[in-house]
Amino acid sequence: MEETFVNKVAESGLITFDLEEYYPKGEIKIFDLKDFLFMGLILKEKDYRAALQSTDWEVYKDKYVAILCSADAIIPMWANMLAASYLQPITKDVVFGDEKKLVETILIKKISEVKGEEYTDKRVVVKGCGDVAIPESAYVEITNKLRPFVKSIMYGEPCSTVPIYKKK
Repeated sequence: MEETFVNKVAESGLITFDLEEYYPKGEIKIFDLKDFLFMGLILKEKDYRAALQSTDWEVYKDKYVAILCSADAIIPMWANMLAASYLQPITKDVVFGDEKKLVETILIKKISEVKGEEYTDKRVVVKGCGDVAIPESAYVEITNKLRPFVKSIMYGEPCSTVPIYKKK
């Protein structure tokens, strides 16, 4: 007598939500204001503006860019805004912070675009393991996004999940 194996995961109706699909795809570059400081300490507005005008912005084209200052200097907020005004038209996206902050910001932005209504009364598993490190904030954000719509949210893999939420 031949035994038939049933794939209970496939028949369960679970939808796997993989946050890696929302991870920024493409090169990440850092725009470091330390390179524009006078004597490594001070940002002079006139010199900074002139340096920005002569900067080769093509190196940032179609890339994700994080603006920061790696030197221990006080940077006026307008300096970050001015850099962003040059970067925004040519980059995929530009944020203030380091590479980790950039990844987190892009993930949150992309999760905010998810249409929660498409998951109405669905059983969703938010994938837990993967090839890239997903910030904890992305897991919180997807929970906030889906909870009003779904039947249930679980964390992990379809064969081994941790229950997070179940509609009563």
